Amino acid sequence: MSPGDSVSQQTVTPVAVMTGIREFKRELGLLDSTMIVIGSMIGSGIFIVSADIARTVGSGGYLLLVWIITGIMTIIGALSYGELAGMMPHAGGQYVYLRESYNPLVGFLYGWTLFLVIQTGTIAAVAVAFAKFTSVLIPAFGEKNILLTIGNKSVSAAQLLAVISIFVLTYINLRGLRGGKIVQDIFTITKTAALLGLVLLGILLGRNASAIAVNFQNFWSACWTHIAAGKIVSVEYISGMTLAAAIGVAMVGSLFSSDSWNNITFTAGEVINPKKNIPLSLALGTGTVITLYLLANVAYILMLPVVGNPDASDVFGRGIQYATSDRVGVAAATMIFGAPAALIMALFIMVSTFGCNNGLILAGARVYYAMAKDALFFKKVGTLNSKSVPGVALIVQAVWASMLCFSGTYSDLLDYVIFAVLIFYILTIAGIFILRRKRPDAERPYKAFGYPVIPAMYILAATAICIDLLIFKPDYTWPGLVIVLLGIPVYFIWRKFSSRPSMP
Repeated sequence: MSPGDSVSQQTVTPVAVMTGIREFKRELGLLDSTMIVIGSMIGSGIFIVSADIARTVGSGGYLLLVWIITGIMTIIGALSYGELAGMMPHAGGQYVYLRESYNPLVGFLYGWTLFLVIQTGTIAAVAVAFAKFTSVLIPAFGEKNILLTIGNKSVSAAQLLAVISIFVLTYINLRGLRGGKIVQDIFTITKTAALLGLVLLGILLGRNASAIAVNFQNFWSACWTHIAAGKIVSVEYISGMTLAAAIGVAMVGSLFSSDSWNNITFTAGEVINPKKNIPLSLALGTGTVITLYLLANVAYILMLPVVGNPDASDVFGRGIQYATSDRVGVAAATMIFGAPAALIMALFIMVSTFGCNNGLILAGARVYYAMAKDALFFKKVGTLNSKSVPGVALIVQAVWASMLCFSGTYSDLLDYVIFAVLIFYILTIAGIFILRRKRPDAERPYKAFGYPVIPAMYILAATAICIDLLIFKPDYTWPGLVIVLLGIPVYFIWRKFSSRPSMP
């Protein structure tokens, strides 16, 4: 613990005890923090989204390129956030960075969007994915098992299971940070081992000569398969600007799978020596995950053809593009050991998504807590329960995420989430430039790697992807933008009727 942390505990904690004010407990060490980064990143995406990427770019070379670009952007973003985390090691993380870089309005817009779409939408999407893989082992939990129909809306067994999983994890985290931390460590280690096992088996034992031949023969032959209502509309061979646009669209999946590394910043109030451990956990966590993701896709193209036939009767014929229910990880395991391996892999992925949502649920509530402390969310959300965790914030988050489970498919939520995420990543990293001017003498235990060139490159690349998505994914990106902008009138209404002044 740093000297500043020691002083804080010596001077504040006794007062808190005397007045009955509850405080966060600093129980997250470097290992725990790194497990939150890794665990929040590795969910179901790496086992699913390569199918959609393969349909969009149509070749092994560009499939890997999409993941390489994603990896570079993710690591740059994490290394840039390290500076902000060192400067402002407070509960709320990115919300605090935006508030201090710009003003309370921008911070509120992030918190508003995080609650409505980003965090809760991701929790819902991962919960639905958990249910999808559970149905491999227990078919009764399948999406086609409709339990209730009201008008044109229906509730499936998969959606119900997704909601149950959210509330189970919320209950665990309501019981205190220690329980949530233990669940995170155990599930993260387990799923990391599972992913590493898939990579090693695929590269060393699962190589398929036919898949390798066809994939490397057309390694840089890009084609974009357009699908509507579940049917192939056209297959377009692409190059030039169209290829660049396709890569941008394909990155929706890879960016989503690589997201949530910033969640550790939300828990800064509970990290031991946060000025050191948060930047270090960001670097270690993102580096580990990106390496595993790239190797996993190398394994995929060594085992399965990238281009497949949706009407094929076997796993190899459907290829990566048309793996059943987009479960590429299961298809790859099936190529090695047959059907039993698919069941084992489904179990591992259930562990992965369950552990991922634990990290998301644990971290997200801390942002709403920080907002409430600034009088920008319901007052009760800014309180800690008897276990020193934001209990009301956890419950509110669970209720809204559960409602989102019934709002659309996994890919629908994914599209909403990644566009909103990119907007605020851009603003946050731009905040580094702003704070270098506003607070040149502020303590910076860690400085952004390659400043100013590397952070500026991230901003330009992320902006280009946002523009690309607005053009080619308008049905979900424009509504995502509208959600952000709707927060502006909500902010001023909230300020007007709030009984307490906002943070200066």
